[in-house]
Amino acid sequence: MKLTITTIILFFTCAIFSQNRPQEPKEPFNYTIEDISFTNTKAENIKLAGTLTLPKNVKKPAVAILISGSGPQDRNESLAGHKPFLVLADYLTNNGIAILRYDDRGTAKSEGDFMSATTFDFATDTEAAVTYLKTRNDIDISKIGLIGHSEGGLIAPIVASRNKDIAFLISLAGTGVDGKIILETQTRRAAELVGAPKSAIDENEKLTNIIYGAVQKHDTFENIKAEVSSGLKAFKVENPNSQYASLITDAFIEQQANAVKSSWLQTFIKTDPKDYLSRTTCPILALNGSKDYQVLPKLNLEAIEIALKKAGNKDVTIKQLEGLNHLFQTAETGSGQEYAKIEETFSPRALVIIKDWILKRF
Repeated sequence: MKLTITTIILFFTCAIFSQNRPQEPKEPFNYTIEDISFTNTKAENIKLAGTLTLPKNVKKPAVAILISGSGPQDRNESLAGHKPFLVLADYLTNNGIAILRYDDRGTAKSEGDFMSATTFDFATDTEAAVTYLKTRNDIDISKIGLIGHSEGGLIAPIVASRNKDIAFLISLAGTGVDGKIILETQTRRAAELVGAPKSAIDENEKLTNIIYGAVQKHDTFENIKAEVSSGLKAFKVENPNSQYASLITDAFIEQQANAVKSSWLQTFIKTDPKDYLSRTTCPILALNGSKDYQVLPKLNLEAIEIALKKAGNKDVTIKQLEGLNHLFQTAETGSGQEYAKIEETFSPRALVIIKDWILKRF
């Protein structure tokens, strides 16, 4: 089986199946639900729409902002027929923690252009949510925290590292290494899960290393494209017997260069979470499923822990949760093809860990 060179597997790519979703909350709700909006003054005053859920009988509760993963997500982080942020918000609010979740810019009811934005633009959206919460008199504004999933787990420390009033941070399958490594390890593991031969995976990785390496080295697309071209042509000359050598044509090179043209992808490949984790000093919980193929648990959790030690962070909890996938579902293999087929939206075991960790501190 041949792999597609520069296979860029974005978080949450999978088919949709008709399945029961038993964890989705149903009315009546035992908490207050308020549709809200707030403005990002750093991004042409775009208005972002969301939902704030407030527990009943809790005066000025702690509050967490939910930050979604890559790709345009609505406030429920709807994907593969699941609504994990809806389930998470319902559970935490029922346990006394207020939750703000919002539609990504340019998605659902939020304004703005999603496709032209980078991780750092999305970070300013989260900062705008923090600013909004500080205007409320029904929450404890000294207890505003962040819960980021996948790319949201990268956005959260970016925000926390430059906003020292963030009270806590929870990273759910967040990254600990740069985007080049994330994409390469994600592609390798995805290929292993579908039974691709090791020789094909290794060859593919040599080519993606050329392409992603060019992105990390250069700031302009013209220079990236030039290096991708020279690198792939050199590979073809130096490896005439490679199973990919015959594929490397001018048209193919053009296609591969264009695959990394987006500002978001270039930024993601270049960004190292350690630059921000090493300046994050608020209490932090980092969780990852043992069967996560998109953000490999051992590689990323170890990197997160090292960076937080560098920060001198005294309140760090790192956990690998056995049997859970990238979406924190109980899974067989962890493959993205299972996401929609699994009825469970969010592991109850993970929900309890998140809730207990927050309530122990607040």
